[in-house]
Amino acid sequence: MSVPYWRLSGFYLCYFATLGAFIPYWSLFLKEHGFDPAEIGQLSALLVGTKIIAPNVWGWIADHTHQTLRVIRWTSFLAALLFAGFLAVHSYKEFAWLTIGFSFFWNAPLPLYEATTLSHLQAESQRYSRIRLWGSVGFILAVLGVGRLLEYQPILLLPVLVAVLLGSTWLAALVTPQAQTVRQENIPVKLGSIILRPEVLAFLSVYVLVQVAHAPYYVFYSVYLKDHLYSSTVTGLLWSLGVVAEIVLFLFMKSLLRRFTLRSLLLTSLFFSVVRWLLIGNYVDNLGLLLFAQVLHAATFGGTHIAAIHFVHRFFDQEHQAKGQALYHSLSFGVGGMIGSLFSGEYWDLFGSHFIYTVAALCCGFAYIIAFIWVGRSKKVSRY
Repeated sequence: MSVPYWRLSGFYLCYFATLGAFIPYWSLFLKEHGFDPAEIGQLSALLVGTKIIAPNVWGWIADHTHQTLRVIRWTSFLAALLFAGFLAVHSYKEFAWLTIGFSFFWNAPLPLYEATTLSHLQAESQRYSRIRLWGSVGFILAVLGVGRLLEYQPILLLPVLVAVLLGSTWLAALVTPQAQTVRQENIPVKLGSIILRPEVLAFLSVYVLVQVAHAPYYVFYSVYLKDHLYSSTVTGLLWSLGVVAEIVLFLFMKSLLRRFTLRSLLLTSLFFSVVRWLLIGNYVDNLGLLLFAQVLHAATFGGTHIAAIHFVHRFFDQEHQAKGQALYHSLSFGVGGMIGSLFSGEYWDLFGSHFIYTVAALCCGFAYIIAFIWVGRSKKVSRY
């Protein structure tokens, strides 16, 4: 059966276009509503905190019902429906409860769709990066378009734009075909025995630390730039530059995976992560160094994410693919993102941006040490 390349790519395009409209500008929207940095950090923590539970719940349902696409479609639809509610809420409590409800559904589709994509690719999983790059294209189009639009329109328009893009994600899920999976004949391995392997525990710890480090970037980078007098257009361009670099990496990833081990890819990406956060935290007024730091997004997100998807695909058997992808997303983006969001929100004003991004760099340094000692040494997963 041929791979439905454009339909798979279309989902990533729409999903990450939604992220491009949402992530860079949501903190600015919350600030416009009068929320302070601590409250913005708390609301961002609620947004990612549901990833601790939601992906695992939906992953378990998908694996046990073998109805992964149906779960993706329903959760995508309900996420779009609930997000429209931000047009009518005003108080912190209303924002908090709606954030929990919306994100419980929104955090479900992506890890399940990763498992669906890899099921379609089967033995050709090295093609994943060529499909996933369309998500990066969608992110760039949205972040530039919204950034430009907000130069002339009030940011209160943002929920309308995001709700429309969430609807497009649901439509993309509707046209995605079901993958034909090959049932395993051998006795399936218990999920707990996979998770408790030292290499898997180390792998998950690395990615929790990586997302703790990324949280100040996702939550406060746009606010940080605005405070240093960068315009919305320049902010959008800086966000987009990082994703352009990510796309270039994705284009060459297939050949890179043939020449280098996943371990090498992960360690190199973690090293550049340390460099990136130090540059952002110390040289915000130096546009040249900020541009270079954004180019490193290819490694800090693109490299680490591609390595993670392939490691999860190797660690977890067919019966546990959706749960494996969900676990990776819930612990890294969920636990890591929530800790990073709460920490950065609580101490952004107290200790300053320099301190926050220095801690982010230290997290990636610890992640490098853990990965160097434990992750990728096994011959089973060392080379793609």
